[in-house]
Parts: sequence; structure tokens; C-alpha cells
Amino acid sequence: MRDRNGKQLTFGEILQKVWNRLASMDLEFEMMVLKYVGCVPSHHVRRFFYRLCGVKIGKGSTIHMGAVFYDSRNVSIGEDTIIGENAVLDGRDKLAIGNHVDIASEVMIYNSEHDLQDPNFSPIEREVVIEDYVFIGPRAIILPGVHIGRGAVVAAGAVVTKNVLENSIVGGVPAKEISKRNIKEYSYKLGRARLFR
Repeated sequence: MRDRNGKQLTFGEILQKVWNRLASMDLEFEMMVLKYVGCVPSHHVRRFFYRLCGVKIGKGSTIHMGAVFYDSRNVSIGEDTIIGENAVLDGRDKLAIGNHVDIASEVMIYNSEHDLQDPNFSPIEREVVIEDYVFIGPRAIILPGVHIGRGAVVAAGAVVTKNVLENSIVGGVPAKEISKRNIKEYSYKLGRARLFR
């Protein structure tokens, strides 16, 4: 048997490929189930299934309807954090979201991309870290390897390709600093999520 590049495979390599394909199919099935779970109009039911599939969710945090996960086992969400409708949370590498983080609707957070310079178009996976008290506006995109500092704000529609410093307000494509938050100590709580979202 040969691989797609024509290389002759050993029996061990064939077994490894079969195992990898089965593991991939299992993960894809789990992600499909979570997509349907995301349509259930109950925060408690969704949280139960998300945690069952490996998402670490802190006390008082909510994921609104329509969330899409890519490998939920590497996603951790702190306390009192709200994830808006139809958010994409990529767990193909570590995705760490802090406490009191407000992520608006249709935000996409990715930690896997393709190497455009590689002839095999191989994936590159790098963790994404979002610290406490961050606000990410609607339809923003966070790309692999980004670290967003405490209290930072990402404007709606921004594409974040580089780290964002603490208390910075960034916007645009690619995102650049446009202002600063002048808050030294944060103490707000995001509060209760809307019941049927």
C-alpha cells in the first residue's frame, strides 16, 4: 500500500494511518453532536454536554446558542465569562479564555492554520490566550498564537494577527492599537445570561 505521495508504507505505518483515521472520525462525530447541542435553548443542558466533551467551564460562565467547537478538549473558559451566539472556539491547540471575558456574537477564534510556504500545506497549531476582563466585539477574528492582555478591547470586525497589550483597544484589518483603556482596577461582573439564547 502507498500513501498519497506514492511512498510505500510498512504494516506499522498502515496501522497508524488506520488508527489516526478512526480517531479523526470519532472527533468529527463529537463535534457534530456538539453543534446540535448548541441549538438547545437551555444554558444548563448545553453546559452539561460541553463539559462532558471536555470543555472546562468556570462558575457562572455561559456559552450562547450556535457555538462551534474544533476539538473541545483543549478549550478552557474562566468564571463569569460570556461567549456570544455562533462563536467559533478552536481547540486544536490550547485555547484559554480568562474570567469576566465578554466575547460577542459570531467571533471566530482559531489556533490552527496552514503553512502557506510548505509544499504539503501542513497545519501550524499555536495556542491562543485571552486574559481576564477582555471584550471582543462582534465578528472579530483571532488568529493562531495570539495573546490578548488583561482588559484589552478588540473592536467589531477586527482581525487580530499579533499579541494585544493589556488595556489596549485595537481595531481594523489587521488589528492595530487605536486607544487605551484608562482603568487600573477592574471589578465588574457580567451577570446573568439571557434565558433562551
